[in-house]
Amino acid sequence: MTLEKSVFSQIVGMIHPQQFSRCVERYGGHYKVRKFSCWDQFLCMAFAQVTYRESLRDIEACLTARPASLYHMGFRSKICRSTLADANQMRDWRIYCDLASSLIAKARRLFAAEDLGIDLEGSVYALDSTTIDLCLSLFAWAGFRKTKAAIKLHTLLDLRGPIPNFIEVTEGKVHDVNALDSLLIEPGSFYVMDRGYLDFGRLYLLKQAGGHFVTRAKDNLRFVRHTSQPVDCTSGLRSDQIGVLHGAVSRSKYPDKLRRIHYRDPETDKAFIFLTNHLLLPAAIICQLYKLRWRVELFFKWIKQHLRIKAFYGTSSNAVKTQVWIAICVYLLIAIMKKERNIPLSLHSILQVLSVNVFEQVPMDELLMKSDSMNPTSIDSNQLIFSYL
Repeated sequence: MTLEKSVFSQIVGMIHPQQFSRCVERYGGHYKVRKFSCWDQFLCMAFAQVTYRESLRDIEACLTARPASLYHMGFRSKICRSTLADANQMRDWRIYCDLASSLIAKARRLFAAEDLGIDLEGSVYALDSTTIDLCLSLFAWAGFRKTKAAIKLHTLLDLRGPIPNFIEVTEGKVHDVNALDSLLIEPGSFYVMDRGYLDFGRLYLLKQAGGHFVTRAKDNLRFVRHTSQPVDCTSGLRSDQIGVLHGAVSRSKYPDKLRRIHYRDPETDKAFIFLTNHLLLPAAIICQLYKLRWRVELFFKWIKQHLRIKAFYGTSSNAVKTQVWIAICVYLLIAIMKKERNIPLSLHSILQVLSVNVFEQVPMDELLMKSDSMNPTSIDSNQLIFSYL
């Protein structure tokens, strides 16, 4: 009788062995390594993310408690916290960054047809960052303030997913606007960002590369109106103007025309002034695009709540980046699984089910579909429903 693969093996089995081997070879991950391979390291760290382990000792204790299951889960070496700590310290974090990049490409293909809620062709990205506070005495390399250390996750989120298309981990003191220097601009795509990214020199480079941006104007913006377009005031729009920046320095950085849209939210009565280099799209669509930026905040909230990225198993820069990128890999594997298998559960529910069944040998579809049928919200539609990402 052939036993089914363990649930954990089915999760990581979506990674092609040759794909992983190419990432390892690219950065010499197995240089002077005799046992504990990069794959064993990845399995340990992915297991820690799925089951939300608290420490390296916790990872070791949980895995060694089921020695008969380890081989079938893919482990080929003895699990030891000191060996795992050394691997996180020494092995290049870019191995897992490249692995995540290949998973991102796969996930984006799967989610390319997702509805944005806006009749708009092309990709739409939200650019933002989140700060993770750290202890200064342990993470001295992560400069932020005099009494505090921190790292920033600069993230470009594809809003048709949402799938992170770009992530950069930096010290907390690095300003958000520097992330614009690392982006590979896709012509025709929209980049939605808050006013922390308002740097006209960098935005002009984005425009020259063929991208469109939507951002908020600062209160001290000096703008010379050339033309005004009619707006529907009942929708919250107050003005739609095309003009140029006023001032020699600003004009030298961004010499072309800009569009300024004044919008007042009917629900909150809060005023917004948007800037964009797209001169033809209806003003209402520009406002809706900026509203979609909130999805990157939901993404940050989700990964901080459900993945292990607020506390770290190592204190070096390499260990921190390794943990962050493996966490992103786990997020992408769950998103890919949900889409490929057409699973009706939310990402949160899928992760919760997987976390308590990693050692079980049961088909994934059977496990998740059974969980969905036992969902109380599907039994009594009158019960209070909580929504998750």
